[in-house]
Amino acid sequence: MDRRRITAIGVLVAAVGAAAAVTLPSFAGEGTASRGGAPAASDGVAPEVVDAMSRDLSLSREQATKRLRTERWAAGTVARLRGELGEDYGGSWLSADGATLTVAVADPARAAQVTAAGAVPKQVDRGVRELDAVKSRLDSAGGKAGPDVSGWYVDVATNSVVVLAQPGAEAAGRRFAEASGVPAGSIRVRAVAEAPRPLFDVRGGDAFFINNAGRCSVGFSVVGGFVTAGHCGRPGERTTGANRIAQGTFAASSFPADDWAVVEVNGEWTPQGVVNDFNGGTVPVNGSTEAPVGASVCRSGSTTGTRCGVIQAKNATVNYPEGTVTGLTRTNVCAEPGDSGGAWLSGDQAQGVTSGGSGDCTQGGVTFFQPVNEILQRNNLTLVTAAGRSAPAAPPAGGDATAPPCLLYTSPSPRDA
Repeated sequence: MDRRRITAIGVLVAAVGAAAAVTLPSFAGEGTASRGGAPAASDGVAPEVVDAMSRDLSLSREQATKRLRTERWAAGTVARLRGELGEDYGGSWLSADGATLTVAVADPARAAQVTAAGAVPKQVDRGVRELDAVKSRLDSAGGKAGPDVSGWYVDVATNSVVVLAQPGAEAAGRRFAEASGVPAGSIRVRAVAEAPRPLFDVRGGDAFFINNAGRCSVGFSVVGGFVTAGHCGRPGERTTGANRIAQGTFAASSFPADDWAVVEVNGEWTPQGVVNDFNGGTVPVNGSTEAPVGASVCRSGSTTGTRCGVIQAKNATVNYPEGTVTGLTRTNVCAEPGDSGGAWLSGDQAQGVTSGGSGDCTQGGVTFFQPVNEILQRNNLTLVTAAGRSAPAAPPAGGDATAPPCLLYTSPSPRDA
């Protein structure tokens, strides 16, 4: 599927080692909850988010709050510069500490605009539209990638498209790229022992069951239901909640190519604009502004609770055994079977739903999510927020684990019962 989407940012190499292993089992500190009048952190960010960032990113509360403030500024700056620079926009990314925003430009004469906006300019050979066109060629040939190729993504920091191959199979990655007809200078083959796969297992993160068997996690509440991962179920399949009470029906689903689904709930369920923190409280959802590469992000799922890390790349393609999925966001957050479909937040802003990953929450890993704004826009859905408001989709911002990509479905078992 040719997504032709704008890649706003790419992989942040320096951040990979800094926060690859995450261990926090929940958002909140002991006994902390955001509903019922609990105080919000500085700038309106929930204290649960600040606590999670402090633990998983080794930050003080002051540093976490400052980083969130910088990330909010960066998101707005990137959106503005992307429009102003047009074809000369080469992507943008935050430094490992989240303090510096770099914006790449294909025309050195545009560097002054970047500097005036408070960012650091970097001259590159290709604008991001050219890189996206290269990636689209790879996407079109995705069915011929073979099991030795794990995926590919636009890496704006190196001004190239990275093809991921299993260790020792780099030649297979190069052959795939050459057969796709893309310019040789635009491709970089990287060896990684990753095995991305959907993590198959109404507040975000809560467990739900499909046909009283397999388990997944709720993504975000929308008017009339919730969104989750497409590999969790097909249209017409029935869901029950974590309490095993009849909940709803899959109204729409897409997998592979995409990995999203929409569940319509019955009258006994009320969608809430919050995410379960798995520590006795909830975290509010106040919108869906897309965060940039390098931004902190936290995931909530019914198997491993809440884990945090950073965004590494946008518009990543993953070559699952069941088919290629494009347009995913790559992170260094861990996840495990049953976390599929769960909610991703940056601050109080919805980011996406868990698709799949590689590794686990003991050794650490890589996890991908389907951006939530695409789900909302494609299905004409309205996000439910914590204040009871409904919010339309925001415009799009335009250490490696072990083992080839495979699905992590949890088949019916006593653990899921």
